[in-house]
Amino acid sequence: MSKKLKLSILVVFIILLIDQALKIWVKTNMLIGESSYINWNWHIKWAQLLFVENRGMAFGMELPGQFGKIILTSLRLVVISFIGYYIYKISKKQVSTGFVIVMAMIFAGATGNLIDSMFYGLIFNESPDIYNYLQLPPAHFVPFGEGYAGFLKGKVVDMFYFPLFTIHFPEWLPIIGGNTFKFFEPIFNVADSAITVGTVLLLIFGKKWFEQAQTKPQKDIKEEKNENEAEAQNKEQENVFSEI
Repeated sequence: MSKKLKLSILVVFIILLIDQALKIWVKTNMLIGESSYINWNWHIKWAQLLFVENRGMAFGMELPGQFGKIILTSLRLVVISFIGYYIYKISKKQVSTGFVIVMAMIFAGATGNLIDSMFYGLIFNESPDIYNYLQLPPAHFVPFGEGYAGFLKGKVVDMFYFPLFTIHFPEWLPIIGGNTFKFFEPIFNVADSAITVGTVLLLIFGKKWFEQAQTKPQKDIKEEKNENEAEAQNKEQENVFSEI
């Protein structure tokens, strides 16, 4: 196993460990809609933990219906399998270590949310809403298969909410007048962050990395040339012996 492949496995393991540990803590300690400041001493209102669940992609995007959920999860499986195989292939080449790490980040993020979709519905009961008048406790683990949903139908746990600032547009402005714009409004998790950061780095440095991945190292070219020359010499010798 190459050093790059070992490094990619380590990156994936660390991201998944943090992602799943935080999701399980939120799931078993908070109600849906419950929030708290990340730094309670400073009361930074733009850095909050806000527990929500979604059935779809990163930042709450989704395909409609249960069938859409199954399609989305199945597509995730295909994409993750492809990325995992690609990481295995490029880890053998003389490509940038940063390229391998970035691909491992995207792989880990996609896998983290896939775990929620595949298994959370099987191992957890339904999380109650904070506004539920019955005042039910947070969700807890249940015997496998007795959870709130079937295989591939689990909900993704999100918790990071960073509303950095809010803008109220004056009424006299056309179209947007009277509306409110809040940045950053989507709620996300560690897995979403890994995918986003990895994708941004890929957009910035991807062209250079892809060129390296597709170009044979000079060492490999020389070795291949020497092998071809040696093979040609062997054939010539065989022909000479056959003539004799």
